[in-house]
Amino acid sequence: MSRIVPGAFSSDDDAQMRQAERDVTHAFEGQAFDFAALLAVSNVFRAATAVRNHMEREVLSPHQLSWSAFVVLFVLRVWGKQESHQLAREAGITGGTLTGVLTTLERRGFAKRAAHPTDGRRVIVSPTAKGRRTVDQIMPVFNHHEALVTADLSPTDRRELARLLRTVLRTLDTDGQDVD
Repeated sequence: MSRIVPGAFSSDDDAQMRQAERDVTHAFEGQAFDFAALLAVSNVFRAATAVRNHMEREVLSPHQLSWSAFVVLFVLRVWGKQESHQLAREAGITGGTLTGVLTTLERRGFAKRAAHPTDGRRVIVSPTAKGRRTVDQIMPVFNHHEALVTADLSPTDRRELARLLRTVLRTLDTDGQDVD
């Protein structure tokens, strides 16, 4: 009979998280799995999901922005206008998702689409002044929450975590796989 541990896989309790990891390892006992890799990737996913949910709830919801909409605006704010295919890649979303996000951002006056000057099949996306101001308004609060969610890490640990995650991202790029 399987044991049900409510929220163990999404818990913030260290003992529950460790038990969930033992449960996962036990569930696949006898398999030729790299359990260290399984647990590392599982924890990357869990952490990313928890941070995203926190940011959407605590920072983005007052602005009625989803995570994807904010990331698109952030990319446009930092790197300026982009072709839609490049913007989707930079934001880590599909072209179909970008279409929906841009419809919302345009309706709210945060971004605008225009036909490419030499190829009408391509689309250029630009931030509006309102879109840039919105990102500028959000970023101090966003960064405050970035500091909150990493508060239990030392500055050295934060830099090391960033370095290790860049290594994972480079590995995916090197293998020719998309990072989105």
